[in-house]
Amino acid sequence: MDRLVIRGGKPLRGSVTVSGAKNAALPAMAAVLLTPGELILENVPSLRDVGTIERLLSFMGVESREVAPGTVHLTSRAVRQFEVPYDLVRTMRASVLALGPLLARFGKARVSLPGGCAIGPRPINLHLAGLHGMGAEIDLVEGYVVAKAPRLTGARIHFETVTVTGTENLMMAATLAKGTSVLENAACEPEVVDLACLLRKMGARIEGAGTATITVEGVEDLTGAQHRIIPDRIEAGTLAVAAAITQGDVLIQGCIPQHFEAVMAKLQEAGAAVAVEEGGLRVRMAARPRPVDVTTEPFPGFATDMQAQFMALMAIAEGRSVITETVFENRFMHIPEISRMGADISVGGRAAVVRGIPCLRGAPVMATDLRASASLVLAGLQARAETVVHRVYHLDRGYERLEAKLQSLGGEIRRVED
Repeated sequence: MDRLVIRGGKPLRGSVTVSGAKNAALPAMAAVLLTPGELILENVPSLRDVGTIERLLSFMGVESREVAPGTVHLTSRAVRQFEVPYDLVRTMRASVLALGPLLARFGKARVSLPGGCAIGPRPINLHLAGLHGMGAEIDLVEGYVVAKAPRLTGARIHFETVTVTGTENLMMAATLAKGTSVLENAACEPEVVDLACLLRKMGARIEGAGTATITVEGVEDLTGAQHRIIPDRIEAGTLAVAAAITQGDVLIQGCIPQHFEAVMAKLQEAGAAVAVEEGGLRVRMAARPRPVDVTTEPFPGFATDMQAQFMALMAIAEGRSVITETVFENRFMHIPEISRMGADISVGGRAAVVRGIPCLRGAPVMATDLRASASLVLAGLQARAETVVHRVYHLDRGYERLEAKLQSLGGEIRRVED
């Protein structure tokens, strides 16, 4: 397995461009199952998870070709498999996004229960309850969801808790259902809005995306479309923290600042100068950060996917901060590793108390999940001496060429292939 070797202590300076959003690209690619027409997707990032869903779709009969870097053409005229097997989905939770489209268009699906990062239980019961409410017969057989429905029917579905993939799955399913569906307590994330934008281009009738109530009027069929994936707000936030933790000056190009305003606000509270400029966002930091308390929340709150990265910044703050995780109960697995670098962090329930120290120390560390790996890279950029981050395949699931982008900003970081 590859590892990253980092020598910290150098301020990052320059400009860098954000890639397309993984969490928008995956549902957009799954949406090809809704139509025999061709989908042309632009700004698709080159990531491990994107490759996984490409293999998954290919297994089912979807034709995929990259006509230019980041531009993918997808067609599902010849779908012949309605099963999503365990071997293709055990590393990626987004595989469940095939369930709604398969049921809506073909009336049947057999999808393995999903895998992904071990950051706490993320049951798909809300997906299944919603599909059942739309008329699907659902059984759990030997680790698979087996579902069938002659044609889904519109329904009013209330999510007990906010679920991004659940909202996306049922929104896609509802596009071909008979009648009108109303999704209540729906996720408001930009990735949900981006998927709704694509579906409308395909002929879907969707209103309210980006609010807690989404209304979908089902249609008989959908067509192909061309769509550009939004930039990755989590990558943008990670790069912003990289600028702050190294006391650097970085222009993050191609991002949409409105998509991570909560992160920007906390960076400003910590003492960073954050300014929206033409083409992107500029982040500067001239001293150690001030301590800031953070609580993760669904959008537009502080994203759980930025919690680990911000904790790395608070590890060198001038004082005590409290970071509370409300979304995933197991999302503190990076703490033992960053503590190996000298961080003073104690955990009680869902809150972590971080007592800042002047500087972290380089050490060998192990990535446990996608965002944990990013936090360890950020810590390594600040630390004195050498940091070696192992298991960076987690990082490759969600960041496109991160080490190359950091190198372009002056970071001393290199990949070593085992």
